Amino acid sequence: METKKKSFGSEVAELLKNNVKSYMMYFALVIIMLVFQIWSGGKFFKASNITNLFNQAAYVGVLAIGMTLILILKHIDLSVGYVAGFTGALAAILMQRDGVNEWLAILIVLVVGLVIGLYQGLTVTRLGVPAFVVTLAGMFIFRGLLSRTLAESGTVVVSQKGFLALCNGFIPDIPNKLGIHMVTMIVGVLGVIIVILSQIKNRKNKQKYQFEVVSTPIFVIGMILVSAVILAICWVLATYRGIPWSAVIVGVILLIYTFMLSKTKLGRYIYGIGGNDQAAELSGVNVKQVTLFAFCSMSVLAAVAGILYTSRLSSATPTAGNGFELDAIASSYIGGTAVSGGVGKVTNAIIGTFVIMALTNGMNLMMVDISYQYIVKGLIFIIAVAFDVRTRNK
Repeated sequence: METKKKSFGSEVAELLKNNVKSYMMYFALVIIMLVFQIWSGGKFFKASNITNLFNQAAYVGVLAIGMTLILILKHIDLSVGYVAGFTGALAAILMQRDGVNEWLAILIVLVVGLVIGLYQGLTVTRLGVPAFVVTLAGMFIFRGLLSRTLAESGTVVVSQKGFLALCNGFIPDIPNKLGIHMVTMIVGVLGVIIVILSQIKNRKNKQKYQFEVVSTPIFVIGMILVSAVILAICWVLATYRGIPWSAVIVGVILLIYTFMLSKTKLGRYIYGIGGNDQAAELSGVNVKQVTLFAFCSMSVLAAVAGILYTSRLSSATPTAGNGFELDAIASSYIGGTAVSGGVGKVTNAIIGTFVIMALTNGMNLMMVDISYQYIVKGLIFIIAVAFDVRTRNK
């Protein structure tokens, strides 16, 4: 049923109050971007910088999606940074030294990621070793493997065009004389249509089962704002070179995991185990199997992140993966994943990723020393988690 007998202002205020935790990260992202736009003299919102931001956020976003599942289950994976670094280096070695086809090399690396996930997941579920210990050991192991892989050659430069296009290329365009990337604008319009239709369908379903929904004016204004943001982003990208392939890859992964968590039994099992694993097990859920899936998923996504990072740098380096796990964990928590487990959304984790990477991107534009960047990101992280704990307690 639609909310009635409320003034527009009071409904907006109540909506903000009841959803302050969900909306706060969006406000934070907008404020961060506006501040750096002003401080950088208008450089932040330039098309080239927004494209760079998408490419910077790609590998962290992929890791944050997988990490969200792990954190919902009340586990943690500290190895993902160096798993990404090692698998990215392995891909470079296979292509450059061994002459393996780039697409076959990617497939091999993804299989290696799956094997790593099986090893860590089975150690946690079958041997009962805490995930913190297993993945901390994994951090050391894969850091060592990364060093050994590149010990002889050092940095390995990648030259395969298809591989490099993954995080440096753009979707193709159709010929036009308008001076913009037309396919990007078409994608933006289609995206707006899909969002509006899906939200209308969701609203009707709620009304059908007599759930409370926002009033029609609030709903319409919300759709207008979302549509404006989508079209504005697409317009900025269209004035440069269009949508990066990295954004497409992250978008596809995001859609798959959003569907899995919201529309499948596996997704319900993940939330159920995170909320109360003993109750889930008594209900017939195979907790060990679901947990194993989450670790396998995380390591495969770490391999994807390693591929994207190596593609972006056009090389594999001995320092690849350093601190990636911290950015992924921070992105998930900033995106609203509960410290106590059982709550979290992969879409919000992506917003958390943009908060972290917008800070990094903006401070790089301002030429802020890296030491201060770590301090700022640490403060943002503790504020986000403290806010989560306080609002959840209330």
